Amino acid sequence: MPSDLKATGPDSSCNNRLEGLRGQASGATANFPAPPFALPFPERTVVNIGVLLALAAYAVYAWGDGIIKSFSGELSVFEIGFFNILFGSLFLLFLKPKGEQWNGFWRTMRRPWAVHARAFFGVAAGMLSVYAFTTIPMAEVYAVFFLSPILVTLLSIIILKEQVGPWRWMAVVMGFFGVLLVVRPGFRELELGHLAALIVALLAASTIILMRSLQGERQTTVLGMLVVYTLVFNGIAMLATSSFNSPDWKTWVLLILSGLCTAGGHRLLLLATRQAPANLVAPTHYSQIIWAVIIGASFFDEVPDWLSITGAAVVIASGLLTIIREQIRLGAARFLRNRI
Repeated sequence: MPSDLKATGPDSSCNNRLEGLRGQASGATANFPAPPFALPFPERTVVNIGVLLALAAYAVYAWGDGIIKSFSGELSVFEIGFFNILFGSLFLLFLKPKGEQWNGFWRTMRRPWAVHARAFFGVAAGMLSVYAFTTIPMAEVYAVFFLSPILVTLLSIIILKEQVGPWRWMAVVMGFFGVLLVVRPGFRELELGHLAALIVALLAASTIILMRSLQGERQTTVLGMLVVYTLVFNGIAMLATSSFNSPDWKTWVLLILSGLCTAGGHRLLLLATRQAPANLVAPTHYSQIIWAVIIGASFFDEVPDWLSITGAAVVIASGLLTIIREQIRLGAARFLRNRI
C-alpha cells in the first residue's frame, strides 16, 4: 500500500525520552557537551531494534503490494481496494494502540475537517496505488512514490511559507532528475500508471503536511474514518461499475494475506517509531525498492534496466539528502541549546 496509508507519526514520548537523555548527558559534562547525536549504549540498542522493525514493516508492505499486483487482470481496482482494507481492518481491530478504543471512534474528533481530509486523501491514494501496481512495474511505482519527501519540500514552501536552503533545493532537482531517468518521457510510452503513482506521491506529501493539524488526534479516530471512507467508496464504485468478480478460494487467501500485510506493516511501523526517532525510521522506507526488484523479477518478469536502477538510486539519494540535512540542522540546534 502507498506511503500515506502506511505512515504513522513518531511517538512523542520516545522523542521526549531521547531529548531528556541527551540533556542529561550534556549537563553531566558542562565543559564538553555531548555531540547532538550521541546516545547512551542502551538507548542505541533500542534505536537499532526500532530500525530493524521499520525494515521489517516495509518488507511486509512490499510483499503486500506484490500480492496486489498479482490481481492484475483478474479483479477490478475497486474490488481489490475494498477487500484489502476490509481484511486489513479486521486484523487492525486486534492491534489498536494501548489506551485507545475503537468504540465510538467517530465521536472523538478534535479537528473534524482534518480527519475527513486525511480520509479522503487516503481513499484516493489507495485507489490510485492499486491501479499503479497493477499496470506498471513495481520498481517504477516505488521510484515515483519516493518523490514524496521532495514534494513535501515544495508544499512546505507554497503552503507553510517555509524557507528552503540550497541543500534541499538540490535534493528537489535530484529527485525529479531521478524520476526522469526511470520513466524517460519522450523515449518510451508513458502509461496512466505512472501518472497515478505521481498523484499518490503528491497525496502522500499533502497528508504529511496535513498530519501537523492532526497532532493529538486519536489513532483509532484517524484510522477508523479512513477505513469507513475506503469501504464505502470502493463498495459503491464496485457495485456502480458492476466490476465485482467472485474470487476463487486461492484469490480469497491472497486477499486475506494482502490485508494481513497492510495491518502487520502498520503495526510494525508503529512499534518502530516507539523504539527509534523518526529521522532514523524514515530512510528505511527506501528498502522497498530492493524488495520491488526481487519480487518483480521473481514473479512478474520485471527486470529493471540500468537506467531505471540509476534513476531509482538518484531519487533515493535525494530523499536521504533531505532527511540527513534536516537531521544535521536539528542536531546543531540541539547542540547550541545544550551549550546555552
